[in-house]
Amino acid sequence: MIGSVPSPTRSTASVRTAGIRSGRGSSRLISTTALLIDLVLILLATGIGVVGRNSLTIFDEAADVTSVVTGMAVWLVPLWIILLAAWGLYRTKNMGAGSLEYQSILTATGITAGLAAAVLYLTHSQLSRGFFVLEFTVGVVMLLVGRLTLRRFIQRARGRGLLLSDVVLSGTIPHIDEIATVISRESWLGYRIVGAITPPDDPSPHTTRGIPVIGHIDRLGEAVRTVEAEAVICAEGSFPGSRDFRRLAWDLEHSRTQLIVVPAMTDVSAERLQVRPIAGLPLVHVEQPQSEAASRWGKRAFDIVGSSALIVVSAPIMLAVALAIKIHDGGPVFFRQVRVGKDGRLFRCFKFRSMVVDAEKLLAQLRTQNESDGGVLFKMEKDPRITRVGHVIRRFSLDEFPQFFNVFRGEMSLVGPRPALPSEVEQYEEHVHRRLDVRPGITGLWQVSGRSDLPWTETVRLDLYYVDNWSMTQDVMILIRTARAVLASAGAY
Repeated sequence: MIGSVPSPTRSTASVRTAGIRSGRGSSRLISTTALLIDLVLILLATGIGVVGRNSLTIFDEAADVTSVVTGMAVWLVPLWIILLAAWGLYRTKNMGAGSLEYQSILTATGITAGLAAAVLYLTHSQLSRGFFVLEFTVGVVMLLVGRLTLRRFIQRARGRGLLLSDVVLSGTIPHIDEIATVISRESWLGYRIVGAITPPDDPSPHTTRGIPVIGHIDRLGEAVRTVEAEAVICAEGSFPGSRDFRRLAWDLEHSRTQLIVVPAMTDVSAERLQVRPIAGLPLVHVEQPQSEAASRWGKRAFDIVGSSALIVVSAPIMLAVALAIKIHDGGPVFFRQVRVGKDGRLFRCFKFRSMVVDAEKLLAQLRTQNESDGGVLFKMEKDPRITRVGHVIRRFSLDEFPQFFNVFRGEMSLVGPRPALPSEVEQYEEHVHRRLDVRPGITGLWQVSGRSDLPWTETVRLDLYYVDNWSMTQDVMILIRTARAVLASAGAY
């Protein structure tokens, strides 16, 4: 089976010649680009440090230490780059997702600053405080912004089919298809599936999703090398025992193919995982779910301060929206609807009215046109009940601004699961009720991951992930992503 590679793999080989579309070529391009960007930014920060030290008087440095600063810059720049490389910042597997990349920049920069201070002290050099402060404060900010910009560029390129890495999926067909679904949904990961490797007793030529089977697990290493995959993702069922995994690792030792193992557990954030090897056995410790932490005073204080500021800042916009609604049809400005809050408590959710006055009565006539896959929610992209003003305010989520008052009153949170209707809660399966363990939010993972375009099952999955893996950092990131999603007005109707 290995000798006869299916057509998708041959097309991959032809694509590989297209330069930036290739697997290993794209990895080298990304790494080289990151290195060059960091080098330029560090040189720029050094220049700012030199010029700023000579121009600013806030550091009150009477002595002329220009020669010391110039000499320091000569060895500081390569030292900084070397330490960034030592922390894996030019390995593509550490780039493009998660906070580890940014944490590594902060760590490498801190160590660079510490080593520079130590060298200057031991050599009795006259240290310029102005240069030192400007170099590292400006430098670290520029490096972080540079990596964020590069990440966004890479993710957009991958969404267009560029800078992809060829991967092979290994395991039983159900597990392979499950991983393939995630890879297909999260195109920004940059994985292009070129084949599947299944157990020897499975004669299927394709998986359920149509991925060609290019070999079996007993000859996994050979199959991976045949298609020149950049990575092999091993799901459950890839190895009969630990010895088989070790043999595969040995088999791929001298290749550049990454070995990625997917554990059986899913929807657990990295912050809740800690690997502790004991006697060669990698034990994965999983922290408890964070639903209780999401209801403590820290998040509530954040909501009070945030909602208060947003009410003040958005007051002119809310006044303009209210006038537009009133002038359009003379009906009520606000729409109050009963929603289910934390622990099943009911509350009245405020929104600007975006539909005709008798919208609730017309809903029964439109039930047969529901476009939601699960039937729990009602979705209709071209809902005839929405007014002209309603289309505008929904597109940019202006209709939800009055919910800032719900947040201030403690009925909602700035970030959380989507607030549900009582009729929707009545249709919940047992596990879905966990969404009610925290306050519902104006925005959430569901909002920044597709808004109305998401199917019901995916909305539930994202909400449950949020409840189990809450953190204040995640809340801040969701708010930032919400601003981008609203401005792009994607998936809103």
